[in-house]
Amino acid sequence: MVDLLLGQVIRFCDIPMTDQAFGMEHLTQGAVVVKDGRIAAVGPAEDVKRAWPQARLHDYGDKLISAGFIDAHVHFPQTAIIASWGKRLIDWLNAYTFPEEMRLADPLYAKTIAETYMDLALANGTTSMCSFCTVHPASVDAFFAAAQRRGLRAMGGKTCMDRNAPEGLRDSAQSAYDDSKALLRKWHGVDRLSYVITPRFSPTSTPDQLRALGDLWAEHPDCLMQTHLSEQTDEIAWVRSLFPQARDYLDTYEAFGLLGENGLYGHAIHLEPREIDRLSELNAGIAHCPTSNTFIGSGLFDMAGMVDRTRVGLATDTGGGSSFSMLRTMAAAYEIGQLRGTPLHPAFLWWLATQGSARSLKIDDRVGNIAVGLEADLIVVDLASTPAIRQRMSRADSFTEALFATIMMGDDRAIASVWVNGEKHH
Repeated sequence: MVDLLLGQVIRFCDIPMTDQAFGMEHLTQGAVVVKDGRIAAVGPAEDVKRAWPQARLHDYGDKLISAGFIDAHVHFPQTAIIASWGKRLIDWLNAYTFPEEMRLADPLYAKTIAETYMDLALANGTTSMCSFCTVHPASVDAFFAAAQRRGLRAMGGKTCMDRNAPEGLRDSAQSAYDDSKALLRKWHGVDRLSYVITPRFSPTSTPDQLRALGDLWAEHPDCLMQTHLSEQTDEIAWVRSLFPQARDYLDTYEAFGLLGENGLYGHAIHLEPREIDRLSELNAGIAHCPTSNTFIGSGLFDMAGMVDRTRVGLATDTGGGSSFSMLRTMAAAYEIGQLRGTPLHPAFLWWLATQGSARSLKIDDRVGNIAVGLEADLIVVDLASTPAIRQRMSRADSFTEALFATIMMGDDRAIASVWVNGEKHH
């Protein structure tokens, strides 16, 4: 069956960094053809309808058809403790995160949380994500099985920690390597799933463990590696005390083979000039997590300084982040940009949540945009989903002004329909 979706269409041919939204293409009356799980055509509605007369029509009126949102950095095991009050990073981990992650040793509980997370992500229009799981292999199985059941392009890996964590969450250098390798062999490249090598961050891994995971990455260089980098100043001081020989935080990864183009580094707020230069030289990926950065009091990411130098994606960082919604996350990115004196254009924010995140995860050849040949992960967005947004939109004198109202005030009510791999999900 061939499906033809009618509505407004947003797609990208370049990074829309200027106020003129150069790089964004907007079709007021557009159409997208979905065939065999892929996008077969996109263009003006009348032309596409003429070319595909037998297609099954889905007329979304003036709603917006977009690529699905892509969440570049998430902790699905923290779903149940999202919006936990009042701690900074290290206290937050000890008070909320680690006790909750220990519960995922139970495969049944891990399955429940994975299913809940996936349903919440899809309800918010997120069709791909890259997640940290827990130290327990069963949590990885739960995550991938839940994604597989829904046909999602999903990425994730077992979080490795062999120090500075509770007994029930620690592995060893050897078991981290062995478990990760076994899970990689089990899941990597199955359907739309990709395994990601996942040391939590330098403070919770010994040099031996970091080296073991660096070795595993060298054996499987096509895999991504994800971790955290320079989220809070007291965390950076902790890293300095644990690795006195390192030049800086990034060096604690580089020294053990954990720095490369297929690396994805979460947060990256308080970087030294040398670290920025190295990330730029390697074209490494950065995950910007704005709701988390404000919620945990981490700092203000320098989008203007980083996006021209390396690949930057957008992320909820659930549950340190305070929302499952990529719309809310775009709004927070805008607010942080304002505090840094850099207003981010609505078209850029939308690009960041779709193609930008896809680029950061090295999957932009498959998802993150509406273009012929890409996988058909699509969302239909109601740009007048609430009375407050509707009245604001009535005063908008351009498409991006209307879009901005939904970015700033929208939530899961704005997501009218979700298509995953060419199948209508809801």
